[in-house]
Amino acid sequence: MVLNIITIIDYNLGNLGSIQNLIKKAGYESIITNDKKDILAADKLILPGVGSFDKGMANLTNLELICPLTQKVLIDKTPILGVCLGMQLFCNNSSEGVSPGLKWINAEVIKFQSSNLKIPHMGWNTIIIKKESSILKNLDNNSRFYFVHSYYLHCFNPSDILTTTIYGPEFVSAVQNNNIYGCQFHPEKSHRYGLQLIKNFIELI
Repeated sequence: MVLNIITIIDYNLGNLGSIQNLIKKAGYESIITNDKKDILAADKLILPGVGSFDKGMANLTNLELICPLTQKVLIDKTPILGVCLGMQLFCNNSSEGVSPGLKWINAEVIKFQSSNLKIPHMGWNTIIIKKESSILKNLDNNSRFYFVHSYYLHCFNPSDILTTTIYGPEFVSAVQNNNIYGCQFHPEKSHRYGLQLIKNFIELI
């Protein structure tokens, strides 16, 4: 078994306990923290999130987490997984608010616009795999994940797109840029598929 210090970032948004329970089910231990020393010591980082884009960025700023996260992700190349809002915060900006994002993924976050769609997109949906990645090991286009969101990513670099999903338009449901991973769906609510994805992330070399 790979030895990992798995750190779930607590910035007062999201159901962190559910992520921790999923990691435990995968056979690993994790810590929930906003302590900068713990973040700098991490082997893997997970940034969950439920809520508004501006609130997420404000909380990261107020907790003084942006600098240590940037050090770990961009300089040390520590793998990080953003979940739902967590992934959206990796982007340049969001039409949901006015704050700039972390700008780790060259993308903007936009709202579903079709009048024929029920918003938020809520429930089970499948993925369409656009490129191979270790985080998708033992997953395929029939893998089903649980979504709850009104906004989605528009990526300016197609090479960052890991999976898409169809809900009206075909939208980006997971991304990867080197050590930066993100998923719009909730692995902690996605049963065996979410468990497989988390296990894959933890076991990344």
